[in-house]
Amino acid sequence: MERLAGTIETAIRALLRPVVFLAVAALVVVITAQIVFRTAFTALGWTEEVARYLLVWLTFLGAVLALAESRHIAVTVLTDRLSPKNARRVARISQLAACAFFVALAIVAWRYMQLQSFQKSASLRVPMLYIYSVIPACSTIMALLSLLRAITGRDIHGPAAPDVPLPTPDTPAPDTLPVTEDRP
Repeated sequence: MERLAGTIETAIRALLRPVVFLAVAALVVVITAQIVFRTAFTALGWTEEVARYLLVWLTFLGAVLALAESRHIAVTVLTDRLSPKNARRVARISQLAACAFFVALAIVAWRYMQLQSFQKSASLRVPMLYIYSVIPACSTIMALLSLLRAITGRDIHGPAAPDVPLPTPDTPAPDTLPVTEDRP
């Protein structure tokens, strides 16, 4: 199970990193075009809509990527004071709670997506089903990641993706200077 969880997380990271990068680049291009055309030429009507929907997709895809890389903010004030065994228990419970939340979000988002499936966007005339589909899809992926972490204990309390070096207690953080006796 541990190996399967690692393979799934690696695949999600490998797939989403370039997608999120391209979405950010596209968002920058669209917003820049919107500003340039609005100030120098005639405004492009579709740019605001594209930017809005890119931001929605980027938010959810980025949330999945952040979860896969363990980069979401964690408040560990209480778990740091627990024994390692109890800290792992609490972390697993929190992963199960996160999984339950993501499942609930996926269900609600799926129902909403079905309700709005007949609607089309104002400028582009794209079915809103495509715009809203990112919410249940990403919620389902995040539920899966949380469940796998609760079962296997992977990255439950710990470091980000393996390619991100973390400071250790023996090595100072890069922005701190060693303290010497002769400094004033």
